[in-house]
This record gives sequence, C-alpha cells and structure tokens, in this order.
Amino acid sequence: MAAPAAFSPLTGGLLRRRLPLYHHRRRLLAVAAAVPEASTPAPASTPSEPPPSPAAPRKGYFPKRGETVELTCEALAFKGKGVCKVAGSTFVLLCDGALPGERLLARIRRLRRGAFAEAAKLRTLEPHHDAVEAPCPLAEDCGGCKAQSLAYAAQIRHKHLQVRDLLVNFGKFDPKHLESSELDAILKPIVPCDEIFRYRNKMEFSFGTKRWVKKELMEKEEGEKQDTNEVDGYALGLHAPGFFDKVLHVQKCFLQSEPADKVLAVVQETWMDPALGLTPYDVHKHVGFLKHLMIRTGRNVSTGAPEVMVNFVTSCYKPELLMPLIDNITKIPEVVSVINNVNTSVGNTSVGEQEYTLYGKPNITETLRGLTFQISANSFFQTNTKQADVLYKLIEDSAGLKGDGSEIVLDLFCGTGTIGLTLARRAKHVYGYEVVPEAIADARKNAKLNGISNATFVQGDLNKINETFGKEFPKPDIIISDPNRPGMHMKLIKWLLEVKAPRIVYVSCNPATCARDLDYLCHGVEEKDLRGCYELKSVIPVDMFPHTPHIECSDTFLKQGARLLCMASSCDISLLHNADR
Repeated sequence: MAAPAAFSPLTGGLLRRRLPLYHHRRRLLAVAAAVPEASTPAPASTPSEPPPSPAAPRKGYFPKRGETVELTCEALAFKGKGVCKVAGSTFVLLCDGALPGERLLARIRRLRRGAFAEAAKLRTLEPHHDAVEAPCPLAEDCGGCKAQSLAYAAQIRHKHLQVRDLLVNFGKFDPKHLESSELDAILKPIVPCDEIFRYRNKMEFSFGTKRWVKKELMEKEEGEKQDTNEVDGYALGLHAPGFFDKVLHVQKCFLQSEPADKVLAVVQETWMDPALGLTPYDVHKHVGFLKHLMIRTGRNVSTGAPEVMVNFVTSCYKPELLMPLIDNITKIPEVVSVINNVNTSVGNTSVGEQEYTLYGKPNITETLRGLTFQISANSFFQTNTKQADVLYKLIEDSAGLKGDGSEIVLDLFCGTGTIGLTLARRAKHVYGYEVVPEAIADARKNAKLNGISNATFVQGDLNKINETFGKEFPKPDIIISDPNRPGMHMKLIKWLLEVKAPRIVYVSCNPATCARDLDYLCHGVEEKDLRGCYELKSVIPVDMFPHTPHIECSDTFLKQGARLLCMASSCDISLLHNADR
C-alpha cells in the first residue's frame, strides 16, 4: 500500500507525488531542519507590559497544545507563515503573522504529525528586522497582503529563499549548482516588481451578513484564545482568513487601481441604503440578493486610458434592484461596462449560470507584448499586467525560437492563449490545450482579434490523456506548460519523457509541485521505471505580487545532449487572498 503524501512546513500542505513515498517522516524532518538559520538577533527591548513567562525549553523539546511559548521567527514559509523556533530548540513552529527577526509570544494550536507545530501569535515582544509601517490599516486582518509591514527588499529575499529551498529539498538539485558564483548558475537573482501598490487589474469582494472586526486576541480562563471577531451587520469586502462566512469590511484597497477604488467607494456609500432594499447573501440560510462585486481594470487600445468593468454577482436576475447602483457608478468616467452574473446555486463561486450586460460593452481590452486581448467578466488574465509583460518576455527568451517560422510550439494548459499567441509571431504553428471551454473560446477570439492564423486551440483535459494524445499535431520543438496548483499529472509527465521535445518552459503557480515535476523530468521516476532526460538550465524568480505570500513558478529545460546555449526560465512568485486560479 502506498504511504501517505508528505506534509512539508515549506509548502504547508500535502505534496502529492502520485507514487509511494517511503520513509516520508524522515524527509519531513529533513525539510524542517533545512529552514535557514536566523541571523543574530538585535538586543531585546523592554516590553510595555510584562508577558507571561514561558517555561525554559528542555533538551529534545516537544511542544504541547495550548502551551504559551516565546518564539523567534527565522524565515517565511507557505502562505507567509513565519518559521519559528523556541530558544535552544530545533523544533519548527509555523506562526501566522510572524516575520523574520521578530521575537514574539505565541500559543501552540496544532501538532502536525510530530514533525512541526502551528502556533497563534499573541503579541510582539521585539519587532522584526526590516520593519516598516503598513500603509493599509487592515493589512494584518484581511490576509490579502499581510507582508506590508516587511520592507519590500526583505520580501523578495525571502521569496527567493523559498524557491531555493524547494528546489533543493523536493527537486533534489545540488545547491552548489543552483547558486554558484559562475555565470552558469541555475538560480538567478529575483526580478522585483516596479510597482508594489496599485498593480492588480482584478479584485473580487464579497457581500456578507457577518462583519469581521479588528480585535486583539483575548485569553479565556481555560487557556484558549478568543477569536470570535464577528458581529451581526452587513459587510462588503474580503473574507476573513480561514472563514467562508465572515467578511472584513473594506473601504479601499491599495492593490487595485485608483478608478477601481472609486467604484468600491461609490458602492459602499450606496448599497446599504434601506430604501434600496438590497440584501447580502447569507451563506447559511441561503437567502439574500448580492453575492460578489468584481472590479476589473483594462486599457483602451486607442487612447491608453483605463477602462473599468464592474460585475455584480447575484442570486437571481432582478436588474431593477441594481439600477440605483449602476446610475451612481457609471458617473465615474472610467466605467465602460457593468455586468450581472446570476448564480442561483448555494455555492460561493463568482461565476454565474447566466450573464447579462446592464451597461456599456460586454468586455474590456488590455495589451500584452504588443497584442490586444479582450477580457470578459470571467476570463482568466494575468492580474498584474505590467509584470506579466516582464514574465512573458522571459518566457519568449527561454523558448529560444529561431524566428524563421520553422518551429512547432505546444502550449499546454494554455488558458486564453496569452503565452502561445505571443510566441506565434516567430513560430510555424502553435497548438494550445486547455480544459476550460470558455477559455478556449476566448483564445480563439484573441487569435482572430490579432490576425494570428497559425494558432490552433483545442479543449481537452490534460490529466486524462491516453495513447492517442500527440497524434493530432506534429512533434513539438518547444513545449510550454502552465499547469494549475496540483502540477502535471503523471500521465502527462510520462508523455513528455517519451516525446523528448528539445526544450520545455514550465510555468507553475505552486513551487512545491513545480519542484516535484522538475525532479521527475530531470531525474526520472524510479518507481515508474521512467528515466529523466532533461537538464534544468536556469531559474529566474519574478515577483508578481508584492506584499503577498503565495508563490508561482515557471521553469525551462533543455533535453540532455542538445547543443544549445543556456536559457532563462522564470519563477513568478505570487500570493493572493482570493486566488485567481
């Protein structure tokens, strides 16, 4: 019987290898021990209130649930959780809200398979290194960009370290080769984001009946924390971290564009007027009208001026109830489209069964790498347009197309075709595969809009390929793979190792599964009798979403023995409260 999947403090979740994992506990402890050692702490400052005195750790310290401990944060891990240790101990504790260099008081909440534990932060005893003041007063509560209080240079440094540790511990790559001083070092310096605020072109807010309010952690007599921060009251904002039914009321967001902030302010001023009869959807009672507010920002191709689409997701189609809101928001000159998605299900998704255009046009436009893309309410599009342009340029360089129109490009998990279409100008033909039919429809529209005739987009599930896959197109010269968070299925990895394309550019939104797939492609899978046939040439981290903790990665390979120069690959690091993928 296969052993259970490994749980890593670097990833914070199960790393599904899709094959038996033997001695996984030993691997867990090795990963926990691989956390970088903390730098020398600064002299302790005197706290304003004497904290409870935790017991000194014993040799071979192992925490107990409910125990109060003093911790020092050494690094950042999955979802921005701080990797902490008790003085004199090597046992790893993950603590949300802790930042590198910070000394804090915390309570043990969960023990994870004996390999590490999770703790809840009670208070700061000594501020972390590189501390700055967060511009947003809700930064610590909403969870969307909780690293605002950490200097940006420190943010990208820790993101770079996360990628390195995953490549070493799960990709099994030699750290000496990853970070050698030579020009052929695999891991390159991280590419920072020029704009660290106002960079998102899409934000999704939720309506709710339970408002989450900012409140300091309180102690109960029995030793448990009091974390009921909810009050009865309507709210429009972001979900409180870890809760699907509680909403933190947001008046403005520093991540979205200024025109989008204007829309949010107008909606907030209007929607709770009792005379309008608007009610938020109650996820427990399944009653109410307003579910979500999605705001997307594009750009007019002719003038370059911003275009804003406002999408109301409702439980039923009653456009007359939305008209007072529409009358107010359309006074904002940047608003060119108002959409109503109707979702009658009890689920919390923002995609409706029916879509109606209530004002203006049904889509907005954006340009990327010289191409024009139409963006509908539910289209997937890179949410940081300017940094996506940087990323796509790296992907083009990594692909290494000759430019003579002689090469075949296979774009796996192509989405709306953005990457494949940017390469089509230098390729003979691009073949794109994607499971979402709406995305394929958008990809075909985008190809037509840009006058690209050498791109074919096919709807299909790449996790369910069979022996006929690959017979519909010529053998590819370059393969682009951009899978979702679970990474590539073993069937697809087996096919890639059989087809042996000269180059692969791998784009991933989960660095843990990315590192696993790199291991498979480069080192093979012994249990499946698969031999690796690729060499990882270069990894260039690219910070896509400042102040956020989630990580995306993309990588490029050369077939072993190929007479080609080193190519760059990209590793886009992104983290977001309401994930787009």
